[in-house]
Amino acid sequence: MIILNGGSSSGKSGIVRCLQSVLPDPWLAFGCDSFVDAMPARMQESDGGIVFAADGTVSVGEDFRALEAAWRDGVVAMARAGARVVIDDVFLGGAASQQRWRAALGDLSVLWVGVRCESAVAAGREVARGDRPRGMAALQAGVVHEGVVYDLEVDTTRTESLVCARTIAARVG
Repeated sequence: MIILNGGSSSGKSGIVRCLQSVLPDPWLAFGCDSFVDAMPARMQESDGGIVFAADGTVSVGEDFRALEAAWRDGVVAMARAGARVVIDDVFLGGAASQQRWRAALGDLSVLWVGVRCESAVAAGREVARGDRPRGMAALQAGVVHEGVVYDLEVDTTRTESLVCARTIAARVG
């Protein structure tokens, strides 16, 4: 399993698509964005679910955490069943988010990858995307990495997704 962690608009999704292309075996890709999209609409913008504030802050409630745990366990079950899985995540809780993954993973082999991007560059990408509240990328650029331990880090500030993916693929054994 490969788990990529980085802030909004840091380039994780592009790296995941490139990884699926350069890795010799097929890898399934799952991410926090698709998880949020799979939630019932009523959980988006509710206190129990997930709230994206106009200033870019993100807060999650108890219902979100319960569904997130079930989703995480399901992804881990696929990996235990033999699927190769790459995750695109945003560790809003820094080290605590990584610990939740570690608890679910148990003894599964994981390559932990930090995806960094300078705040100003990520903010520019955020504006170009147009699908995120302005400020989210800048707020998340550092906080998602606080206390997180990686096997490898890549920086998309000036490095293309394909180059980052090849660097990661070289570490997959």
